[in-house]
Amino acid sequence: MTLTYREALNQALREEMRRDEKVFLIGEDVAYYQGAFKVSKGFLEEFGPRRVVDTPITELGFTGLAIGAAMAGLHPVVEMMTFNFAILAMDQIVNNAAKIRYMSGGQISVPIVIRGPGSAAHQLGAQHSQSLEASLEAWFCDVPGLMVVAPSSPRDAKGLLKTAIRESNPVIFIEAQLLYPTKGEVDEGEYLLPLGVADIKRAGTDVTLIAYSKMLSIALQAAEVLAKDGIQAEVVDPRTLRPLDLNTLAASVKKTGKAVIIEDGWPFAGLGAQIAESLYTRVFDYLDGPIVRVTARDVPMPYARNLEDAVIPDVKRVVAAVRTVLYKK
Repeated sequence: MTLTYREALNQALREEMRRDEKVFLIGEDVAYYQGAFKVSKGFLEEFGPRRVVDTPITELGFTGLAIGAAMAGLHPVVEMMTFNFAILAMDQIVNNAAKIRYMSGGQISVPIVIRGPGSAAHQLGAQHSQSLEASLEAWFCDVPGLMVVAPSSPRDAKGLLKTAIRESNPVIFIEAQLLYPTKGEVDEGEYLLPLGVADIKRAGTDVTLIAYSKMLSIALQAAEVLAKDGIQAEVVDPRTLRPLDLNTLAASVKKTGKAVIIEDGWPFAGLGAQIAESLYTRVFDYLDGPIVRVTARDVPMPYARNLEDAVIPDVKRVVAAVRTVLYKK
């Protein structure tokens, strides 16, 4: 069936809340307003205020509350109105959620999902429409004890969210704002997708394009443009950023001998740099040239639409990067 990304998330949450009464949703405007992006539409009516909990504007507070609930045996899903605001909860996420299982010698688990919109949107300014989420992905991936997921399609969003909710470790689940209205085919009935497994979205032989979340669509569009010039790009979506499926990524790069990594985060110390370093240690002898990264520009996100467009990676920049690694003018 065809669902929007938003509807797929709604369906996944609804199915998991029906399946397990320990699962509950908490965050700003998730109940009466039905979520800032309407992911929790209809939840308050079905599950009631004990399992769909509106909170004050206090990310540090309600994230800490949810971590405590997880330690006590519940399965909270925390919605960040935007992952920009997750910065306010970083102490709870990094120093409690990520570390409690290790510090308790495995006696206490923290089965929590922290999810919400990320990545740049349209003209929301430097604090709300920025590439910070991609940089946050790198921050979160740097922390042992956290799993980080960034789905690119409705099908992946549903299958990965259901798995994340059943996971016994804390999962950061980042949804690109601009993907919410996009449509795609979603499997009928219940299905789960494993965490830590990449997906080859398009097969190719000449170059590997590695992209996730909303950058995947840019990679696929670039692959179509390149195909008109006889260049067959293989497009690989990591889906889970930690743990990262380096076996699938490395196998693709070994086959093509060339790689371009596309991300909408800032370039310095970005997640793409880690992916590139990890690949170099595994496939260096197979490479025909250096791995190239296509990132957002190294500036705060402008408000003006033309400047915003100049900051975010686009098809033209990806095609140019591919032609560079192929030594084509």
